[in-house]
Order: sequence, then C-alpha cells, then structure tokens
Amino acid sequence: MLPKKPTKTTRVQLELPERSYERLNSLKEKTEAASYAEVLKNALRLYESLISQVDAGKRLYLKDATGNLIEYEVFV
Repeated sequence: MLPKKPTKTTRVQLELPERSYERLNSLKEKTEAASYAEVLKNALRLYESLISQVDAGKRLYLKDATGNLIEYEVFV
C-alpha cells in the first residue's frame, strides 16, 4: 500500500462575534468533532450539497412529529 499523499492546506483565521463562537462550540460538542476545523469542513460539505440540490431545482422538506411535511427554505 502506498503512503497517503499529504493534502495541501491553507490556514484561515476567523474573528467571530461571541454568539457565533458559542454556536460553533455547541456544534463541536454536539457532533463530538475533534476540532473547529472539522465542524467547519462538515458544515461546508452540507451547505455545498444543499445549494447543489437547490440549483438542480430540488426542494428540502422536514417532517414534524405528527408527520406533516414542512418546506425548508434554503438561502442561496
């Protein structure tokens, strides 16, 4: 088996309002992510996928506890 090629990375520094940092930290804890970078990478993958589906004309629906479907508006 060949050794894995290192992935090129770019360091990004963010300044967040306190509330945004709290949300980021909460997501890190809820998802048991190893780092803030992992939370952000996962969020970007999800957002990119949602935008791709919306661009293809698809819609996102959520089902509530009683089984009703509610359209979720994805902001592009």
